[in-house]
Amino acid sequence: MIKDILGDIRSKDCIKIVMFGAGELGQEIFREAKRFGFYYLVAVDRYQDTPAGRIADKEYIFNMLNGDAMKSVVYKEQPDIIIPEIEAINTDTLVELEEEGYFVVPNARATKICMNRKLIRKLIDKKAGVKTSKYEFASTDDPKEFKDAVEKIGSPCFSKAIMSSSGKGSYFIKEENDIEKAREHAIKGARGKGNEVIIEEYIDFDTEVTELATRFDGGTLFPYPIGHYQLDGDYHSSWQGKIEEYLPYLPELKKYDEKLALEAKKKIFEAAGKITEALGGVGVFGVELFVRVKDNKVEIYGNECSPRPHDTGMVTYINHLPGLSEGGLHLKAISGRIIPYEEENGFKVIKPLGNAATHVIKSPVEGHGLKYDIGDAEKYGELYIFGKPFSYSFEDRVNGFIEEERMGVALSQGRSVYEAKLNAEKAAHSVRIGDGKRWYGQKEKEMHLLK
Repeated sequence: MIKDILGDIRSKDCIKIVMFGAGELGQEIFREAKRFGFYYLVAVDRYQDTPAGRIADKEYIFNMLNGDAMKSVVYKEQPDIIIPEIEAINTDTLVELEEEGYFVVPNARATKICMNRKLIRKLIDKKAGVKTSKYEFASTDDPKEFKDAVEKIGSPCFSKAIMSSSGKGSYFIKEENDIEKAREHAIKGARGKGNEVIIEEYIDFDTEVTELATRFDGGTLFPYPIGHYQLDGDYHSSWQGKIEEYLPYLPELKKYDEKLALEAKKKIFEAAGKITEALGGVGVFGVELFVRVKDNKVEIYGNECSPRPHDTGMVTYINHLPGLSEGGLHLKAISGRIIPYEEENGFKVIKPLGNAATHVIKSPVEGHGLKYDIGDAEKYGELYIFGKPFSYSFEDRVNGFIEEERMGVALSQGRSVYEAKLNAEKAAHSVRIGDGKRWYGQKEKEMHLLK
């Protein structure tokens, strides 16, 4: 425990948190902290009125690639805990602050590794010993080097900017004509001065999962794996529940095999445990894995890892007990509080309450102070509107990309995982966004159950 005796925010015995990045994932961490009452919360982000900033006790506004500004806030506030919440952050500064004695979550080294695709891929492959797709690294400054890397891996393959997130700087290369488009996309989408990419082999997996491995004083805890799919590299829907309904296959395929599901769950826990053990520290890690059946055996491929709660993990807001959502788990793990769990085949496990799913609500229009017509969405599930002060919406018709700001998420339950997923989709697509005069629905239909 960071402190044996806790006081409320008027007391010197409360726990002070500085969070760099104050978006929707940080909002849930701060909500959990507010419910408990013994945390003083400081939010830092590049714009005002962020989701977490609106419920913080204090808010700072600046670009977090500015290491001096980060240090200035830490020196002034003297926090017990520093939580990085976004990728666009000066990770070298976190390392320096940790060396000075500040507590960085999960630790500064893990944060730096996870936020760099080159470092995390090498850790998963070489140190953790978890199988990955084939990969090569290349410079975006050298078109020939870039093309050679693509040809070495072979098409189809993925190009991803080393320093990026949420699909930015990523491109699916299907043929030779896509190579230069991918290089330009990586340059535009990279974070900061990143000029390097990873070229990844395309794996024809059965489903993709996030394992919210949680390192705490009692070891490593494993919530049930979360299935999900991405569009243009960004999460769009996630689900959790009765594992044989989605492991190792997408729930809509209805290819249930309890033996393969149990094998997949065990191998997911093992892989996530190895990766987070190699990273160290405490807190929730969003370990992204591919699941594939080959020769009637389950194969697990390590992909990436977030050193914090994961967007796909928002399904735990409705499918875990109060205080045990991914935000609650992160908060409890990093502040040394007790986390209840069940023993299952040698693993410390948090079982879901039932079958549940999420579906994103994206803004189909740019604007400030937008309004929401929720229609009959609540017939199908709950809505979490993040309260972002503005939105963006951009459609690149040449390259076939839609980039829209995530404004909220629909959360639903169901008698089956498939039904929960369908309900979440119906709820999200019932919401219209606009200025009060003109209203716009959700644009995206790819991979949807509703056509």
